[in-house]
Amino acid sequence: MSDTITEAVYAQLRQVFDPEIPVNIVDLGLIYDVKVDGPKCTVTMTLTSQSCPEAKTIPDFVKRRCNTVQGIAETEVAVVWEPLWTPQRISAEGRKMLGIDEEAEM
Repeated sequence: MSDTITEAVYAQLRQVFDPEIPVNIVDLGLIYDVKVDGPKCTVTMTLTSQSCPEAKTIPDFVKRRCNTVQGIAETEVAVVWEPLWTPQRISAEGRKMLGIDEEAEM
């Protein structure tokens, strides 16, 4: 059941976007880990830079979206800076959304 809840959490995280980049935070490579332990969800994530103007709002959106998943009563969001985010973390789907050739070096 935890796997189903984790999948539902990822589906909700795909509804969160960095306002400056038209790609959700999962495909952008900002989500490092999602752990579900009973009714508690812990999301480990990063941002594209430490000076991101949305550094407060994106984690709040993450928390709210995760808390909409049935079975999740509480979400903790840990923003980390290691490993640093790089464009290489963007998924194949995210690259398509951005029109980036997967063969091209970033």
